[in-house]
This record gives sequence, structure tokens and C-alpha cells, in this order.
Amino acid sequence: MHKIKSKYDIFKQKAHIIIYGTSTKAGRYFDLILLALILLSILLVMMETVTEFDFKYHAELVLLEWIITGFFTIEYFLRIISINKPWKYILSFYGIIDLLAILPMYLSFFFIGTSILSVVRSLRLLRLFKILNHPQFSSQSVQLRKAINASRGKIVVFIYFVLIITIIIGSVMYVVEGKQSGFTSIPAGIYWTIVTLTTVGYGDISPVTPLGQFIASFVMILGYGIIAVPTGIVTAEIAKTVQRDSNHSHIPCKDCGAEEHHDNAKFCHSCGSSLLK
Repeated sequence: MHKIKSKYDIFKQKAHIIIYGTSTKAGRYFDLILLALILLSILLVMMETVTEFDFKYHAELVLLEWIITGFFTIEYFLRIISINKPWKYILSFYGIIDLLAILPMYLSFFFIGTSILSVVRSLRLLRLFKILNHPQFSSQSVQLRKAINASRGKIVVFIYFVLIITIIIGSVMYVVEGKQSGFTSIPAGIYWTIVTLTTVGYGDISPVTPLGQFIASFVMILGYGIIAVPTGIVTAEIAKTVQRDSNHSHIPCKDCGAEEHHDNAKFCHSCGSSLLK
């Protein structure tokens, strides 16, 4: 005999589908609305620090902040009551971030100026990774993750090589230019080398001797190559990953996002949906 669900149980089930069901239409709309409110909230906090704007629209800013805080508060408690293990969410990374996002406005009742801490809501933008965790994005994210993991060793070796080059050039510039040119120490020379290699060029330290300027020209040209190498390493690994995946059927299921299907599979091994639609 089936147990008849109460209205509260039905409400919890519907709330769970909307809030946690990223593969459902209602879940997608909820995530997009949530993302829009997070961006709006961050914008409001930023504009509140602009004196002229805040002086003119302070009441409106506060009202909008309370409306958004109210929405986030309702969302936070709905997330708690709509799952079987509330403490798992409360103590999770996203649960703590969600709590920190709503606390500042309530703390403003007791401590003046704490509402500005609402800028911590920018951390909620990390939910974008969950929002984009739909089947149509999963294949690309898996390929990128595989490529980065495969290139990790090469990139570490390359960075180690760059650090050695940076120390050598920084030391040479200290000897060539000397303290009178602003290269007061080897660390200062290393700082100049990093700034020049990354093509930032603050200009607070610059060589004045012909030899120093020649070395600087070499470092500038070298910087473009150093910036391009990590990009090339990751790009090459992405190409290899795509080639390997094209030889195997790793197309994600459009309904549940499951991957790693057999080459000639027509149906998802997880939910049974057609892989050909």
C-alpha cells in the first residue's frame, strides 16, 4: 500500500526539482534568475560605494538590497528543507557561501556599515559552474579538464625553467645597471625581469646603459614566447583529447549527462534515454 504524500512532502519534492534539478526547464530558469540576482546584487554593492550615486539613490539601493536578500534567504531555507540530509548542504562549501551572502544585511541592524560586506555574494558566482553543468556543456568541460591534467607536468617544468631564467637575468641586470639605475638588489632585478617578461612594463625601473637596454630588448622579445608556450601546450593536449574522444563514443546523455558509453551504444547506460536524438 502506497503512502499518501502530504502537501508538505509534495512541496518539498517540487522545491527540490526546481532548486537542484539543473537538467529540468524549471531548474534552468531558476539558475538563470539566481545568477541574474547575484550579478545585480554585486552591482548594487559596487554602486553604493560611489558617493554621488549613493547620495541620490540610497533609499532605492537599500530597498533592492533587502528584496534580493529576502529572495536569497527564502532560497537558502528551501535548499535546507528540500533535501534529506540538510546538514550536508549547510556544512558544504556552497552552503557556507549562501549563508555568508545573506548575513551582512541582517547584521546591519546591529553593526553599522556591515551591509557593504554583501559583496561576498560575488563568491556565489561560483555557482556558475553548477549552472553550466548541463549535458550540453559536460563534454567540453571533460575535454578541458583532461587536457589541463595532461599538460600539468609540462607546464610545471616550463615554469621552473622560466624561474631559473628570471633569476639569472635579474642577477645580470643588477651587475650591469647597478644601484644608480634603480636596480638596488638582485630581488629588484628579478622584479624588473618578471614585469618585462610578462609585457606589463610598469616603468618604475628601467635600464639606462646600452648593454642593459640590449638585454631588456631581448627579454621583451622572449616574453612573447614565454606567454605563448603554456597556451600552445594546453591547446595541443586539447587537440589530442578531442582526437581520442572522436575515436570513442563519449557523447554525453542529453537527459542525465552520463558519459563513457560504448562505441555503438544507442541508449544511455544510466537512464536508458536514446543517445541518437
